[in-house]
Amino acid sequence: MVGTCTALHLQARGWDVVLVDRRAPGQETSWGNAGLIQREAVEPYAFPRDFDTLADVLAGRGAQVHWHARGLWQMAGPLRRYYKNSHPTWHARASEAYSRLIAHASDEHEALITASGAHALVKRDGFRFVFRTPQAHAEAVRRAERLHDHFGVRHQAESADQLAQAEPALRMPLAGAVHWLDSWAVSHPGALVQRYADLLVARGARCLTGDARSLQAQGAGWSVQTTEGRVEAGQVVLALGPWADPFIRRWGYRFPLFVKRGYHQHYRCPARLRQPVLDAERGYVLAPMQQGLRLTTGAEFAPLDAAPTPVQLVKAEALARELLDLGEALPEPPWLGARPCTADMLPVMGPAPQHPGLWFNFGHAHQGFTLGPVAGRLLAEMLEGGRTWIDPAPYLPSRFV
Repeated sequence: MVGTCTALHLQARGWDVVLVDRRAPGQETSWGNAGLIQREAVEPYAFPRDFDTLADVLAGRGAQVHWHARGLWQMAGPLRRYYKNSHPTWHARASEAYSRLIAHASDEHEALITASGAHALVKRDGFRFVFRTPQAHAEAVRRAERLHDHFGVRHQAESADQLAQAEPALRMPLAGAVHWLDSWAVSHPGALVQRYADLLVARGARCLTGDARSLQAQGAGWSVQTTEGRVEAGQVVLALGPWADPFIRRWGYRFPLFVKRGYHQHYRCPARLRQPVLDAERGYVLAPMQQGLRLTTGAEFAPLDAAPTPVQLVKAEALARELLDLGEALPEPPWLGARPCTADMLPVMGPAPQHPGLWFNFGHAHQGFTLGPVAGRLLAEMLEGGRTWIDPAPYLPSRFV
């Protein structure tokens, strides 16, 4: 999503653009998410700091977090900084910068949805956080009121009876919900990225198959190998998502990056959810998709190349069956992807400090699908060298140098 949208915004500003990927657009991280354009996600996910939550994570209790010992060892440095930056004071500062991007996500998507003719993929009637206990529901309503007052995020607090009426397929009595009114649901995330890529090609760009590892400095610019030969350009944007860290290390950059892996599985659900729901106290999402009902998991801290360990998926399925008749899982292996994260919870967008003509656009964590058009526009405006419509200072790569 981020790379395709960056290409579209550069193209709209007169650049001759070639989009190079090892697979078709939308087939990697953007394929497997919950398909949400999250206007409510103005606060990035913080590292838990209370003892009870940390004890549950370390003991492997619950479905929200899973970890590999090798993953924690490899990520120890960035995770320490992530924990430090999650202090309420620092997290509030990160949220101010993060919210300035999220605020534009719907408008920027809308322009591309309209131009690409993708309206049939998008529902605009919101997204629910559902709660099992009255205490958690009350706390969530207070938080929603704060987000409305500070960031203008619209919501509706729903009682147990209102939730049961809105989602009659839920078969377990719940305490209530927070209905985020401005968030959108996409019935096939990979297809939306492909629609955007089709628009890019229709406007005259090329989408070629290649591997970023073949990128080389060449003369005053850069070149990359594709199946149609080497492509040369004066400027190159790296939108490599979770693969950014090993790549930029080749060029001498040591940023505090890490990944949170996640899984999904589709089910032949006989019941029908009207909107996606987050079981907020258990940490998984149920989202209606073209392929079936998609169950997506929380965060797994593991090396990018580690073998799949869908422990969370097993736990989340058991919890989800308490809420809904999932039916049978589709005969397909669980999908596994990774979210590209930074220790300060802000994306990396802007010029590479030591390499003229090299630009970074990655580290969007849980919200790459939401922020793709915003990130693409901001990067394109920075590359043009004029005034940007959002101050890029909090996101620049130079903050890590």
